[in-house]
Amino acid sequence: MSLQCGIVGLPNVGKSTLFNALTESSVPAENYPFCTIEPHTGVVALPDNRLIKLSTIYKPDKTINATVEFTDIAGLVKGASKGEGLGNQFLGQIRQTSAILHVIRCFDDENITHVEGSINPVRDAEIIETELLLADIETLEKRLRKTEKSARSGDKIAIKEVNLIESLIQHCSSGKQARAYMVEDDNQDSFNSFHLLTNKPILYIANVDEAEIANDQNNNYVKDLLSFAEQQGNSGIRICASIEQEIAILSEEEKPMFLEEYNLGEPGLNKVIRNSFNLLGLQTYFTCGEKEVRAWTIPKGATAPMAAGAIHSDFERGFIKAEIFHYNEIITNKSEKVLSELGLIRQEGKGYIVRDGDCIFFKFNV
Repeated sequence: MSLQCGIVGLPNVGKSTLFNALTESSVPAENYPFCTIEPHTGVVALPDNRLIKLSTIYKPDKTINATVEFTDIAGLVKGASKGEGLGNQFLGQIRQTSAILHVIRCFDDENITHVEGSINPVRDAEIIETELLLADIETLEKRLRKTEKSARSGDKIAIKEVNLIESLIQHCSSGKQARAYMVEDDNQDSFNSFHLLTNKPILYIANVDEAEIANDQNNNYVKDLLSFAEQQGNSGIRICASIEQEIAILSEEEKPMFLEEYNLGEPGLNKVIRNSFNLLGLQTYFTCGEKEVRAWTIPKGATAPMAAGAIHSDFERGFIKAEIFHYNEIITNKSEKVLSELGLIRQEGKGYIVRDGDCIFFKFNV
C-alpha cells in the first residue's frame, strides 16, 4: 500500500538524522535550518521476526518483508501557515502523507542551535500543532466560500456541508485538532474530502542524547512530551537519532555488541517503524511457499477479497475463497501437512475479516 509517514519538526531537531538512519541514505544533516529543501522519501522494511521463523519452515528462495514509506519534510517554523520559512510548500508536503512523525529535541547541547533559543518540547510540539491548525482553518474557509455559492441556490447537500464547515471552523479555532471532532456518519465523506492536516494521526518522537538513551529513566523533557502526547490522544517514543544512524551502518555481526553497550534490546528504529505501521492502521498477513515467504500490508478490518487485492487486483475481482491458517498454528505444528491432518486449515469466503498473522492461499478465477 502506498501510505506515507511524514517526518516533521522544527529545524535542527534530528529529523534528517533519523531519516538517514531509517533509509541508510545521505540526506544532508548540517547544523543550520532548511538544509533539506525538497522532500526525501524512502521505503523501509517492517521488522518482523515471524517472517524469519516462517522461512525456517518453508526454506523459500526469497523472503520479503512488508514496508513503510517515510518522507523527510524540511523544518517548519512559527508562521509557516502564513508563508514564513519555506511555509506552505512544506504544509503541502505534509498534506500528501497519511500520518505524521513529529521529532522533538529533548536534550541539551550548546553546540547545536535551537531555532527558538531554548529547549522546551511542549512549546515546540504546540508550534507545529498551531501551524497545522491555522492551515486547516484556511483550508476550511476557502471551502466555505466556494460551498456557500451553491448553498444560496438551495442545494441541500451544499447547505449541509456549509453547516459542517462552519462547525469545524469553530472547533479548530478553539485550538482543537480535527481528529477530535465527532463526525456524524452521513458527514464522513465530506469531512474526509477536506484532507485536514490535524486529522492525521501523530507519533511524537523524543530525540535524546547518547547518555540519556542508555538510561532507563526518562528526563524531564521526555516526561513533559509524553504527558503532552497522552493529553492529545497520541503516543510517543524515545530514541537517540545519532546513535540510530551509527547502528544503521554497522554490519549485522557488529550490531549486538553496540546495542549491548547502550543497554538497548533492539535498534530504536524498529520501534519507530512498528509504531508508524500501527499509526497507519495497518496489519500484515503472509503468503508461504517454497518460492517465497512474504508479508503483505492491509488495513485492519480488511476482508479476504481486499487482502487478495493487495497482491493483484485480479485476485480481488475473481476471488472465490481463501485457505487460511494462523502463524501461531504453523509455528506450533511445523508443517502444512500436520495442519491439514488436524483440520486447522480453514476455507473462508468473501465476508471473512483477515487477522494479523493469518497465512493465506487465495483461489480465484478471472
